[in-house]
Amino acid sequence: MKKKNIEHTQLLVLSLLKGEDMYGYQMILELERRSDHTFEMKEGTLYPVLHGLEKSGYVEAFQRESPAGRLRKYYRLTRKGEVALWAEAEAWQRYSGAVNAVLQTSLGLEPA
Repeated sequence: MKKKNIEHTQLLVLSLLKGEDMYGYQMILELERRSDHTFEMKEGTLYPVLHGLEKSGYVEAFQRESPAGRLRKYYRLTRKGEVALWAEAEAWQRYSGAVNAVLQTSLGLEPA
């Protein structure tokens, strides 16, 4: 049986949850901050990704009261999600390294 690869957007979301449990809007802001505004994910993109990750068993959702007293839906990385994150992060490193090597050779670009 072939392993199902996760999408790059899923990889980004899992990596955010590696450090801490987060709610949706917090993930959007943190992704934007960490990527220096390269990734500006919309709620309409994020929530289907989260639901798919939850269905796959990579994240789980739970309710928590915010500091303002409002209940929010938070997401946490599961053990299965952490295993998938590490495997996909390694695959991404190999892939992006290979692309960079081709570009450097073909275009004479400096190594990243």
